[in-house]
Amino acid sequence: MYYLYILKSLKYERHYIGITNDVLKRLAKHNSGSVKSTKAYRPWIIFLKEEFLDKTMARKREIFLKKTTKARIELYTNGPIV
Repeated sequence: MYYLYILKSLKYERHYIGITNDVLKRLAKHNSGSVKSTKAYRPWIIFLKEEFLDKTMARKREIFLKKTTKARIELYTNGPIV
């Protein structure tokens, strides 16, 4: 099982989109400062999590969201779904 996840910074108006097979472990890495691109915006919370059967489908969804501003805005304004 793979997951697309969106994190939200508690201090800043920032979101981060990624995929993983263990969301809680990945969240811990982001909050520990191990991930260079998210280190400055800690702490993070899980804003959204979507489940996929394989990595390919999760990756396709990630690419879609990262390339489609309208889709991201819609997700961000509808509130968290965890």
